[in-house]
Amino acid sequence: MKKFKDTLLWKIIKNKYFIVVFVFFLIILVLDENNLLVIRSLHKDVAELEYTIDTMKQGIHQDSLQAVRLMYNLDTIERYGRENYYMKRKNEDVFIVVIEDKE
Repeated sequence: MKKFKDTLLWKIIKNKYFIVVFVFFLIILVLDENNLLVIRSLHKDVAELEYTIDTMKQGIHQDSLQAVRLMYNLDTIERYGRENYYMKRKNEDVFIVVIEDKE
């Protein structure tokens, strides 16, 4: 039976180039300040922020359309005032119904 020191695996592990490359990858993967784990989390954060930017741009677009509608359409102005500020016409009653959670 061969001893471990006589095997090919031991010869590869003992090789100085293998040791240097192994230490280099260890430093890059785990020990460095900008290791791959940090870079991965930063890429995840960037993706989340880009998604937030896209949703904010869509919101800005919707708000811009609403502003244009409010500038030029009297029916839209009336509807907006009635829905958001509970305004009413003469001889009209407004009832506000609040639904409470049972939690």
